[in-house]
Amino acid sequence: MTPKATRNCSLVVESKPSAVVEVCKQVISRLEANKFDKDDIFAVHLTLEEAFLNAVKHGNKLDPSKKVTVEYCVDSEKVDITITDEGNGFDPEHVADPRFGDKLFEPGGRGLLLMNSYMDIVEYNEQGNRVHMVRYKEKPNFPKSKSH
Repeated sequence: MTPKATRNCSLVVESKPSAVVEVCKQVISRLEANKFDKDDIFAVHLTLEEAFLNAVKHGNKLDPSKKVTVEYCVDSEKVDITITDEGNGFDPEHVADPRFGDKLFEPGGRGLLLMNSYMDIVEYNEQGNRVHMVRYKEKPNFPKSKSH
């Protein structure tokens, strides 16, 4: 079977944690259709959940009147995902590393750490209410991008 053609998809979903299930189902289906291996699928599933739940909880403050937009494209080489919330945004540079100091025993910041660990590119818009993430099947030789 040949890989599925590149297709851009866009979903606008309710800002509630349970909405992540359908989003993940759609993206994972595209990964499977493009023969991504179980490690890639695990990594994308985990980071997609983290980014989506951050948008719902931290971005939209669990406000059910707000929406989360998920844009994704999966082809035979990579998965490209952008998640945008309707919140005020944040500065990722001001999120303390949860592996050190006082933050070691606090739950915050671990989602960003996971996203940066599992994706090849993680970028934020200037406002901080949109994250763009890319994972390649074959890892390119370039430093991870963490700009905003």
